[in-house]
Amino acid sequence: MDVPTPVWWLTILGIAGLLLFDFFFHVRQAHVPTLREAAVWSALYVGIALMFGVGVWMFGGAEPGAEYFAGYVTEKALSVDNLFVFLVIMGSFRVPRADQQKALLFGIVFSLVARTGFIFLGAALIERFAWVFYVFGLILLLTAGNLLRPEGGEDHPDNLMVRLARKLFRASDTYDGDRLFTLRDGRRVMTPMLLVVIALAGTDVLFALDSIPAIFGLTQNVYLVFTATAFSLLGLRQLYFLIDGLLDRLIYLAYGLAVILAFIGVKLILHALHENNVPFINGGEPVNVTEISTGLSLSVIVVVLFVTVAASLASPRGRAQNAVSAVRRHAQEYLEVEKEPARREEVFRELAAAEARLRELPDRQRARVAADDRLAALVGRAHAEHEASE
Repeated sequence: MDVPTPVWWLTILGIAGLLLFDFFFHVRQAHVPTLREAAVWSALYVGIALMFGVGVWMFGGAEPGAEYFAGYVTEKALSVDNLFVFLVIMGSFRVPRADQQKALLFGIVFSLVARTGFIFLGAALIERFAWVFYVFGLILLLTAGNLLRPEGGEDHPDNLMVRLARKLFRASDTYDGDRLFTLRDGRRVMTPMLLVVIALAGTDVLFALDSIPAIFGLTQNVYLVFTATAFSLLGLRQLYFLIDGLLDRLIYLAYGLAVILAFIGVKLILHALHENNVPFINGGEPVNVTEISTGLSLSVIVVVLFVTVAASLASPRGRAQNAVSAVRRHAQEYLEVEKEPARREEVFRELAAAEARLRELPDRQRARVAADDRLAALVGRAHAEHEASE
């Protein structure tokens, strides 16, 4: 599918316009989005992405349309998995709830710019070196294997980019609203908010190392790769506030993503064999193998995600894990993050509601929760501080 230059520019301007609209009408004024606000705008961004896909199908043909949808669904699923780490970063930096929107939007913009660079680099490599498909395929297979490994501890937000920023620039230890810079002793310094943005962007660049090969496994059309990636990131901020209470319940999401990435990895290797020119494989001649169609790829991705999400939501263990995580998150937010009295009272009500959900769990799950002394101590501190403030 050949895309004229004016269409490229219109697409880029449209995406930039959506980001600017998001900033000026939602993020510029710090606030905590309501569930309704997050749901409406998440649905709107998904609707825009789907309508764009319908346009690709109508004007570009069925094959490009299927490639776009397969790429978009895969990138969206991977971005949901990324939200787990974003949640850890926000908690580690103790970002006030109302200020998280700005950090997320800026982080998304930086990651979109970085991913665009990766996309054009990947396209240039594919055009010149057919063996890159083997490399991409192996990367996805290794990533799939890593997703199946037990987690070795919490992700730490102090990544390389954050450490460099701390060394090169002065940083304050306290927030100044949602400002990225502030004045301390007459000097302009970074606030922790800018470090959060850097951590989010740097982490997302690392995620791109598997998401970009994944989408190139579904389509090699640079326009489709770019638009599917961009639309998967647009609306990620709203999605964060919509489903952060359900993230911990998606306990099987990593397994589903592992299956999808392994499937795409195999698809890439089969394509590499079909286009082979590596001297030590079949004498540098193409190998007659069956390639996986785009339609089959889209079907496998959708079915695996549906089964994964349905199994996670139906799992008693997932429900218990979600309830425990909610109690811990609200207690930490009340004790360590929020300072504004009205917001703290709201957080405490959320904590009480999460505790009520814990009490509704089956006896076996409640027994496991009761054995968590650290959680009990954290909740006890929150209740004691709330009573003292009354």
